[in-house]
Amino acid sequence: MTERTPLDTDDIARALEGLAGWSLTQEGRAITRRFDFKGFARAVEMANLAAWLGNRHDHHPDIAFGWGYCAVTFTTHDAGGLTRADIDCAARLNALVA
Repeated sequence: MTERTPLDTDDIARALEGLAGWSLTQEGRAITRRFDFKGFARAVEMANLAAWLGNRHDHHPDIAFGWGYCAVTFTTHDAGGLTRADIDCAARLNALVA
């Protein structure tokens, strides 16, 4: 299995056990985490951090933010689902904000 091969249901479940705050989206092809803040500036900083991480690892998340929140979603579009690259980037983002 390569870093960009879609994970099966069991692999996803095991991976999510070690990813605090992340959940599988309803369609089961992405993981997402919402970060809550008091104000807008921290949400923008979080969005920038997630974007920086995506650029650094050539694996770019979908990011939505506004006053008091930033939601980050990882999926591998060209693989049609969740891959090891998504899990690894989510873990890296967790480490950065720990």
